[in-house]
Amino acid sequence: MSSKKKNFARFGMAAKGAVYCLIGILTALAAFGQGGEKTGSKGALQYLAQQSYGQILLVIMGIGLLGYVFWRFYQSIGNPKGLHDDAKGYAKRAAYFISGLLYGGLAYYAFKLAFGSGSSSSGGGSSSMMGSLMSGSNGDTIAIIIGIGMAIKAIYDIYRAYSGKFREEVEEAGMDEKEQKLLVNAGKFGHTARGLVFGLMAYLTLKSGLSSGSNVQTQTDAFSYIQQEFGSIVLGIVAIGLAGYGVYMLIKAKYPSITVA
Repeated sequence: MSSKKKNFARFGMAAKGAVYCLIGILTALAAFGQGGEKTGSKGALQYLAQQSYGQILLVIMGIGLLGYVFWRFYQSIGNPKGLHDDAKGYAKRAAYFISGLLYGGLAYYAFKLAFGSGSSSSGGGSSSMMGSLMSGSNGDTIAIIIGIGMAIKAIYDIYRAYSGKFREEVEEAGMDEKEQKLLVNAGKFGHTARGLVFGLMAYLTLKSGLSSGSNVQTQTDAFSYIQQEFGSIVLGIVAIGLAGYGVYMLIKAKYPSITVA
């Protein structure tokens, strides 16, 4: 991969990190009654739209997210890690491809907001697409499939947090001791928080599908559930964890493991 492509991929990782930092900070502020709002990826972009130079920020974020889409597609098609041609390898590459599609949708939304045609409602970056899938006669079945997928993602994030697998994606050589410690703490805390949020989204989505609710749940719904069931302090801790995941992605952008196998 050329240096320009590597830098584009790194820009994408940083953009994803920035989105998670915004989600975590805004939700934590809301949890502790300091302003902000419980929000997902779309809400984070809408927050940028309301700031000075919002259009410029959104265009930069959109381009950055396209960099992440490029990296995910490269992981899927180019297979830089040399994943084996077996079920596990194909499953990972398919997951990379789906991730690229979802972030492609978020990049598209950023550009829509930048040029004045985005929705003003908050929520997760893929909620509109999921809602469309749910509108058909097989909506309940699709909800169950999506819920199972979210549950798998939640389990995988928790596994990555406590197995240290997230370290494999970052070149720690060249990092000083302080940065390595920050990486480990942010990665573990962040993956744990993200796993909990995806787990709750899975629970709510499966519940919706099994009860014919036909309503795919978003990050915002998961945050509301946490606050209602466990209180604002727990929501604040989870939100800070998501901001920690954003910090992890920013560190990963600085020391990426994007070599070609």
